[in-house]
Amino acid sequence: MFEFFEGPFDEITPSYVVVNCAGIGYRIEISLTTYSDLKNRERARVFVHHIVREDAQLLYGFSTVGERRLFKALTSVSGIGANTARMMLSSMNTEELVRAVVEENIGAIKSIKGIGQKTAQRVVVELKDTLSKFDIADIPSVNHNKNKEEALLALQTLGFNKLLAERALDKLIQAEGEKSVEDLIRMALKVL
Repeated sequence: MFEFFEGPFDEITPSYVVVNCAGIGYRIEISLTTYSDLKNRERARVFVHHIVREDAQLLYGFSTVGERRLFKALTSVSGIGANTARMMLSSMNTEELVRAVVEENIGAIKSIKGIGQKTAQRVVVELKDTLSKFDIADIPSVNHNKNKEEALLALQTLGFNKLLAERALDKLIQAEGEKSVEDLIRMALKVL
C-alpha cells in the first residue's frame, strides 16, 4: 500500500522515527541499522512495509530497499514475526545476515537475541535458495577492488552465484594478495 515516506523527522530514536509528511506525523518502527543510517539527518526517504493486524496497523521502515526485501523474506519464515525480523536486522547488517544464511552459519544466526537453534535452522532451510539469488544493490562492497569486481562479473556471467563467488574471491585475495583478473577467475574456478 505504501512505498515510502519522505520528509523531515519530528523525532528519531533507535526504535522508531516520526516522519512529517505534509503535516501528518507517521510513526515508523525501524531497526538499529536503519537508525545508524538516518540518525544524523534532518529529513530522508524511508522505505516502508505496512502490516495490518487485528489490533493494530504498523509501519516498519528501512533506509534501503534491500533491507526491506530482506525483512519481507525473514517474515515469510514460519515463527518469525515483524519484531523478530527487526531484531535480526538490528543485530546484523543486511550483508552479514544474507551471508550468514547463504553460508549456513547457524552459529551467527543463533547469536541473535531471541533466535534459537531450531529457528536458525529453519531460516537457513527456508531462505538459503531465496537469498542466494538476492541481488541487493544496496549491499555495500567491502572491498572496492577493480580486478575483483571484474572477476566477479565474469563468474556471474558463467552462471555462478554472486555471493558465493564474491566470498571465494575475497578469500583468494586475502590469501594470495593482488592478482590479475584472469588469475582471480582461474583460481576461483578451482575453488567453486
